[in-house]
Amino acid sequence: MHHPAFSFQALSPEFILDCLLSIGIRVDSGLIALNSYENRVYQFMDEERIRYVAKFYRPHRWNREQILEEHQFTQALFDAEIPVVTPIIVNNNTLHEYQGYLFSLFPSIGGRQYESDNIEQMESVSLLLGRMHQIGAQKNFIHRPTIGLEEYLYQPQEVLLSCQFIPKNIHSALRTNLTHLIKAVEQHWHNDWQCIRLHGDCHIGNILWRDQAILVDFDDARNGPAIQDLWMLLNGNRQEQRLQLDALIEMYQEFNDFDSQQIKLIEPLRAMRMVHYLAWIITRWQDPAFTAAFPWITDVDFWYQQLKEFEQQTKAIYSLPLALMSAF
Repeated sequence: MHHPAFSFQALSPEFILDCLLSIGIRVDSGLIALNSYENRVYQFMDEERIRYVAKFYRPHRWNREQILEEHQFTQALFDAEIPVVTPIIVNNNTLHEYQGYLFSLFPSIGGRQYESDNIEQMESVSLLLGRMHQIGAQKNFIHRPTIGLEEYLYQPQEVLLSCQFIPKNIHSALRTNLTHLIKAVEQHWHNDWQCIRLHGDCHIGNILWRDQAILVDFDDARNGPAIQDLWMLLNGNRQEQRLQLDALIEMYQEFNDFDSQQIKLIEPLRAMRMVHYLAWIITRWQDPAFTAAFPWITDVDFWYQQLKEFEQQTKAIYSLPLALMSAF
């Protein structure tokens, strides 16, 4: 989780124009910063009035080989006519370097926001994921990691317990609740699943809708169980989630078999995401984009709420997992 101190301050508009010019792209509009915390992403038009998106990768996050694996995966999906956004090849490369910064160029794809309560859209995403996982299962990432407890729980636990934002009077209680949560995950986590290449961060913000679902931002792509790309689409109460899970898996299985034993991993994966997400914000706190976007992490009330959420998630893990209504 720990990375060397780094600032994006050198990315001035002039510097970005120089980066793009280094690969033969002349910007003929203003640079519009798009919503991204981990990296820096800008939309612009060139002299031909073609709209592009330039993505500057955060140093110390992924190395060159790991980024290229992501690009190769999305290209394989694109070649199979699966609707994903993949980087543009410029000068025979998808990844470019300028004065220490790695960056890529993407087409600018418009679309509406995915509606999480729209079953038709959910089914479209599930068909897409079934097709995507067919390709993802053909081989594993070599350079990118596999979802596991070390990256998602043990390292974040260290970051959380040394965080100065936690009020002293609840530090002990938080440590206890976090320990119980991790123990619950350990007891319910297993590695008896087919390891495939995943999107890794398949929440509604990474899905566009244009008559069909389009997946964007494979920055968190890694190896793991198929359910990781499905569970974040579930929302609402337990009954609603059962209905959604049925619809998701029915469509998914049009293209790919689904191992229903993976349903037991949903709550452990939710816990892992919860802990990892908090540590991620804390680790990046010196970045002004994070202090602006997540001011609540310094609030005393937030940490009291977090105490309860760790406790509730521990109970959720020990509860019966969601059951499918249909036998597929």
